[in-house]
Amino acid sequence: VQLQASGGGLVQPGGSLRLSCAVSGRGFGFGAMGWFRQAPGKQRELVAAITGGGSANVVDSVKGRFTITRDNAKNTVDLQMDNLKPEDTAVYYCNHVPPMAYWGQGTQVTVSS
Repeated sequence: VQLQASGGGLVQPGGSLRLSCAVSGRGFGFGAMGWFRQAPGKQRELVAAITGGGSANVVDSVKGRFTITRDNAKNTVDLQMDNLKPEDTAVYYCNHVPPMAYWGQGTQVTVSS
């Protein structure tokens, strides 16, 4: 199983980033997938999830700013992040929902002026 997250970086408040996750292994096309994040000193949290059929949800703190999508043909899950805020700074991971024990490397997102 591989969960390869990419697309992070340093961005100013109000900016945008698009994260992408390449998934291999266990039945991608049928299960829910999610983007999680872990800020320094905080627990990892689920911020966006999408079912195998494409029904998506995000947490209130990112509603209207983050959009999760998936491409079952390419085994990828993307997270479009707009109007980023400093509190969005974290390492972002993709995983199944509920998550597997294996997390992959994650990608750092830093929002700072």
